[in-house]
Amino acid sequence: MSDINENSLIPVSINLLYDGMIVQDDIYDADGDRLLIRSGNMLNDDQIERIRSLNSGRSTIYVTGRTHHFMVTKRPNIEIESQSEVEKAFGYTETKNITFEILEEIAKNKVVNQESLKDVSSELSKRLKSTPPGVIISLINAMAPVDEYLPRHSVNVSLLNGLLGRWIGLPEDNVDKLVLIGLLHDCGKTQLPSRVLNAPRKLTVVEFEVIKMHAVFTFDLLSEFAQDVRLAASSHHERLDGSGYPRGLSKDEIAIEARISAISDIYDAMVSQRAYKGPASPFSIMAFLEKLSIRQLDSELVNVFKEFMPKELINKPVMMSDGTIGVVREVDPEDIEYPMVDHGGYLIKTSEELYCVSMYSDD
Repeated sequence: MSDINENSLIPVSINLLYDGMIVQDDIYDADGDRLLIRSGNMLNDDQIERIRSLNSGRSTIYVTGRTHHFMVTKRPNIEIESQSEVEKAFGYTETKNITFEILEEIAKNKVVNQESLKDVSSELSKRLKSTPPGVIISLINAMAPVDEYLPRHSVNVSLLNGLLGRWIGLPEDNVDKLVLIGLLHDCGKTQLPSRVLNAPRKLTVVEFEVIKMHAVFTFDLLSEFAQDVRLAASSHHERLDGSGYPRGLSKDEIAIEARISAISDIYDAMVSQRAYKGPASPFSIMAFLEKLSIRQLDSELVNVFKEFMPKELINKPVMMSDGTIGVVREVDPEDIEYPMVDHGGYLIKTSEELYCVSMYSDD
């Protein structure tokens, strides 16, 4: 790097450049010697590709910024999709309503009808194959009414299971099984007292023991299903270190379908709004999953989840802790909780002081 630039240039990721950005800092190559583009230019996709080419394939560029708000940008033109339109196009609302009816039937008859569940599962599998992952994830991340929790959670875990199965490269038949298991995993909650299931506060010790029984009820309700499906659906709270329930299984005793369902279940439970809590951001959830993967969750599966999920969040609107809306621009895998966000006309690194609260959608 030349002496003249050594003290004034700041390294940043080239991935932060985007179509429509107004650059108010000069951009230099990865050596800090070659001027790639002058400040004041509005970037387009062709210019960004040219910068990549001139940067010899390296991912770091240098800018002449003087603070951590190193690149001033055009205030982002945030395109926010109508959530109801997205749900309608996917058939999500219809599927959720059918799932609600099935859960009501399970609560009444205390058995899961294999054909009705497989019909819904088969339809979800078809839609997974024809729908971009980003659309599916936006449905899962959307704010939802509290009283929709169980049917919506069942559909969301089903979809997340299918996505994660695809991300790790499982055959389609295995992915279809994961979708079915996700749809079934919490059916045992239909046998719990509603005052406990929907308690608008932290549960007491006794109430939590009641809640834990849903895993046992799930196994019992699935008497019409194959044993591997019954076990996997009822084992999503088992943990690799043996600390889970209902059987205290550990390590290889836990089927891969249950390990995947554990990740999907935690993600959707945390991203959802409940009577006793608000939604968490995907970034804080991924950081939490990373911590759990040290002892309790499958670290390889969590790593795959952390690799693919952020790609679907780039350029998506996000609610910030100061009440404003930003746009996610880049997620650092080494600091996944705090992405780079286009915020108030500045490209900033989020932090404990200013962070992402939840993804943002219309409706």
